[in-house]
Amino acid sequence: MDDTELHRERILRHVSPIITGRFLGFQTSYTREVRIGRPVAITVFLLAGLAQLIGGILRMRPARRTLKELRKGPEFLVTPVRLRDDLGQTYEIEMHGQLPQSALHRGDLIQVRTEPQADPTLPVRLMQVVNLTTMQPLTPRIPTQWSHMGPALLLQAVLGVAIFGVVLAAWFG
Repeated sequence: MDDTELHRERILRHVSPIITGRFLGFQTSYTREVRIGRPVAITVFLLAGLAQLIGGILRMRPARRTLKELRKGPEFLVTPVRLRDDLGQTYEIEMHGQLPQSALHRGDLIQVRTEPQADPTLPVRLMQVVNLTTMQPLTPRIPTQWSHMGPALLLQAVLGVAIFGVVLAAWFG
């Protein structure tokens, strides 16, 4: 065992939903991809395809995306955040998305609201931060599956629902 093992700080991960402590800093950020569920992607893809089919007949130029592109989902920034409570315990929390760099400074007293992630091996996810030093509430912003699909494709899917409804009404009416 070398000297670095003797002095390694113990980092706590799974904690209560609210943690209050001093901000120690951001760790190195990386990106993570969010996969979109197969039922959602297929439904949007098929409904938008119906609208694209009608648009092709009417010579409109549809927005085209493959099912594989839809399923891939958006990438978002993951930044591990460390803070230390009054008892000297250090916590690591994952922040998804971004905050303004000037929002938190080393040593600021902060209170974070967290949620566990689907993968139990990952640290809890930071949902909201209140900088108690400046009394500023902060919420990281990340892309959603809906923003990833884009307004054009979603509009086509809505149009596809309307077309499907008209066809169904004509069939049974």
